[in-house]
Amino acid sequence: MPIETTRLNLLTPEEVSAEAVQRYFVANRAFLADWEPRRPDDYYDLPTISRMVETQQEQFRARTSVNFYLARQGSAEVIGTIGFSNIVYGCFLSCFLGYRSSQGNEGQGLMQEGLRAAIRWVFESLALHRIEANVMPRNLASKRVLERLGFELEGSSRKYLKINDVWEDHQHYVLLNEGVE
Repeated sequence: MPIETTRLNLLTPEEVSAEAVQRYFVANRAFLADWEPRRPDDYYDLPTISRMVETQQEQFRARTSVNFYLARQGSAEVIGTIGFSNIVYGCFLSCFLGYRSSQGNEGQGLMQEGLRAAIRWVFESLALHRIEANVMPRNLASKRVLERLGFELEGSSRKYLKINDVWEDHQHYVLLNEGVE
């Protein structure tokens, strides 16, 4: 199920190699540290990454979590990730969105382009009604991406997530799929 945009391929866990994912995380370890939970050293080892990708494959098949790896057209190098987690069906039809870019690829509109395609796929394929994204107030670039995609600020949560060993406040953004009844 290839998803392509003008400049990107969105690869599912079935379509990406664990080695490419490991290279991405190792290369961006310091760059992402301010925005993510502190990771143990073995998080970056190939066996750990391989297990993560295998788990993502199972979750993708079950549609309980959907992950995409971004690669430029014609390349297998991972330059970003998009994840829709905690997918809830029934009367809620909602999920959480998380995403990250690689150093050197920010500010080019690539994440916005990838997110637009991934969101369209999630809304159409899973018929979800709501996507929620939480972002630290100081992450201005991420807030701009969400706002350009039509996400609306619904509120704030104090000390919401432990990021890099600090409980960080987050702003809560939501995008509704008006096409779901």
